Amino acid sequence: MTTDAESTGSIPSTGLEADRLLLGRTSTAERLADILRGRITEGFFEPGSRLSEEAIGGALGVSRNTLREAFRLLTHEKLLVHELNRGVFVRRLSVEDVIDLYKVRKLVQCAVLREITSPPGDKLQAVEAAVADVEVAEKRQAWRELGTANIHFHQALITLAGSPRVDELVRGLLAELRLVFHVMADPQPFHEPYLERNREILETLRAGDGATAERQLAAYLDDAEKQLVEAYRRVM
Repeated sequence: MTTDAESTGSIPSTGLEADRLLLGRTSTAERLADILRGRITEGFFEPGSRLSEEAIGGALGVSRNTLREAFRLLTHEKLLVHELNRGVFVRRLSVEDVIDLYKVRKLVQCAVLREITSPPGDKLQAVEAAVADVEVAEKRQAWRELGTANIHFHQALITLAGSPRVDELVRGLLAELRLVFHVMADPQPFHEPYLERNREILETLRAGDGATAERQLAAYLDDAEKQLVEAYRRVM
């Protein structure tokens, strides 16, 4: 038997109206996840640290249900881990995780630069701003801030693809990678040599030479991976 809704092609409203509340709640949880993801990227929450529902919920003025949904989203992104009867913790990565992260980074980031065949012009503004932030942090010898600014540099490179999906993919990879930087007891020797390489990549991109920029970035990522893996193995 055909119902009125089926014959007209409309969707019965019964039950859907109640879902309006879910839309608002999900939106808030996603915004909260963005905030926490940013804090993880900045190194505010260190690997292994427990995230207190009471402290975070109270500071941000969000409900426990909203906070738990944000935790669930970040757990799916492999940034957090839930331990039964203990709570939610910032995830600790393995050496294998680090190697795999760099494998994906090379595949995606290098492919983005390879596609550039002419000067990007104004599209480089985000990359230029990130390089400037890195240089400011260097002058202040604020090495933790420099690490965050360097992540922003790599995020800015990805914007050259003009793809929100690629942006989202790499943003998650870089946030996850930040969970590794804590193994560098002295971050200056790790970060400092890459500052000039950031500038070199920027200048190559200004010239529209994506093929050379790709090779520069590939060597850059190979060296960074080797340093991090060696340091991580010592600590682990």
